[in-house]
Amino acid sequence: MFTIDAHLDLSMNALEWNRDLKQEVSAINQREEGLTDKPDRALATVSLPELRKGNIGLVIATQIARYVAPDNRLPGWHSPEQAWAQTQGQLAWYKAMEDAGEMFQVYNLETLEKHITLWQNDQPFNEKPIGYILSLEGADSFVTPQHLERAWQNGLRAVGPGHYGPGRYAQGTDATGRMTPLGHELLKEMERLNVILDATHLCDDSFWDALGRFNGHIWASHNNCRSLVNHNRQYSDEQIKALIERGAVIGAALDAWMMVPNWQRGISKPKAMNCNLEVMIDHIDHICQLSGNALHVGIGSDLDGAFGKEQCPYDLETIADLQKVPDLFRKRGYTDTDVENLMHGNWLRFLRKAWA
Repeated sequence: MFTIDAHLDLSMNALEWNRDLKQEVSAINQREEGLTDKPDRALATVSLPELRKGNIGLVIATQIARYVAPDNRLPGWHSPEQAWAQTQGQLAWYKAMEDAGEMFQVYNLETLEKHITLWQNDQPFNEKPIGYILSLEGADSFVTPQHLERAWQNGLRAVGPGHYGPGRYAQGTDATGRMTPLGHELLKEMERLNVILDATHLCDDSFWDALGRFNGHIWASHNNCRSLVNHNRQYSDEQIKALIERGAVIGAALDAWMMVPNWQRGISKPKAMNCNLEVMIDHIDHICQLSGNALHVGIGSDLDGAFGKEQCPYDLETIADLQKVPDLFRKRGYTDTDVENLMHGNWLRFLRKAWA
């Protein structure tokens, strides 16, 4: 079944992990054997060929570069200008993939429909480019809010103002506090340019601040449920209901610590924690129960988002295994229409409305 994944850090993997995503996952992992600079070396699950194998023809693909103040111990860049330069290098990689015929940028209704038509024809998947919609995860790399328009001209269509910790525009996971005055200015620019607000990673204070100020389209690209895994990275039922009321779609993530309670990074093992694809269905089903339908949730896997097979469902070898998910939905009693909506239809409906 045609599938949309609403959150993949492809350019980060290409530039910071030095992975040639044109290769098979097996080749990427073979080349990383013996490396220890990252915890997920030789454990990758994502590449462009694997996306094709899984009929995952459209993804929301990120740029990401955090600014960190001198007292911030998180990894990141020491100035907004350095962070901006990093995102521009990531943009250059996406453009190089377009030049190679590997990817195709989707940025409006015309390019969306053109790409969906291509993926629904009878040609083999391995001859088709992966469509990508550009999203910025954490807005710190905007030197000023006016940099958003430059990014928009290059195809940026969604922005998550925060990431982890305190930010220049918003407070993210594990932080507290409302958005900053710069953040409020950024929201106005996003609304003017019809840029989608990605609520993922906003701390509770910044989440409610953003929802109260922003009148445009909102989604949460990769977010699970706090009632199942009690951590501020997940969203409470109240927050999920507020997103549903705004017409949002929420992408279920496959990072094990977000899926099962009491996960310990670097210690816990997926099989021992019973972390499999059924657990993702649990989170999706919870959102469906809150909304009373299957119209507000999809997949935003975050696979290879600074973790690999050591921290994702044990029954997933590569991202192509998302094709196991439709049968899991059907076993839970979801109709064929529901399954199509959950795998791609909800994201398509959202984009068609946002870009109409």
